Amino acid sequence: MKTWEELTIQDNFLFQKVMRNQRICKHLIEKILRIKIEEITYPEEEKTIDIRLDSKSIRLDVYVKDDKGRIYDIEMQVTNGKQGELEKRARYYQGMIDMELIEKGEPYENLNPCYVIFICTFDLFKKNLPMYTFVNTCKEDGELELGDESTKIFLNSKGDTKDIDSDVAAFLQYVEGHAPKGDFMKHVDEEVTRIKAHREWRRSYMKLRDEMTRYGRMEREKALAEGMEKGLQQGMQQGMHK
Repeated sequence: MKTWEELTIQDNFLFQKVMRNQRICKHLIEKILRIKIEEITYPEEEKTIDIRLDSKSIRLDVYVKDDKGRIYDIEMQVTNGKQGELEKRARYYQGMIDMELIEKGEPYENLNPCYVIFICTFDLFKKNLPMYTFVNTCKEDGELELGDESTKIFLNSKGDTKDIDSDVAAFLQYVEGHAPKGDFMKHVDEEVTRIKAHREWRRSYMKLRDEMTRYGRMEREKALAEGMEKGLQQGMQQGMHK
């Protein structure tokens, strides 16, 4: 993990803190979706969804709800992973959010409109677009939408940003490490500076970093011990068959 001084908005710890600023988060959502929002709220400090004991739980980076009940999950993504992994993760996040939104016996029409937004530092779909928006449409008639109010968006900081909203373009360029452009990004950059000057958050991050380093060391030692034991067993078995 990076040192505190090395952190940028690409890093989840800092990204989450920045997005806790309602003004920044609200403005970014409005610009991405080209909608107007009166107010957003954060239902929980850190949103974790764990529906069943035998299901894979998820921890969401930024989970907010607006005054009309629309749900937004915003994730910073700096690694692509295996082919299809991120696309399937977006699907899984959507499903888990839906399962939590309605209780058993509630009608399906009570499901809130939901947006899963991934901010990527790579071009997942290799089309050089700055933003890829997916809704469910009819294969036979591309103009016919299913109307399930489910939207998945992948922002691409490597894409050509000349045709998108200037604030979204400036945000993606900032993610890429460029200087802040415009009033909105000046506000974002000031928030980053304020957060990095916060002593308590610095201590929290350093504690997390130490715990992750210790955990990684323990996992390596465990893997090494298991490898040595497996090698010893294989050697013994080979010796018995000679």
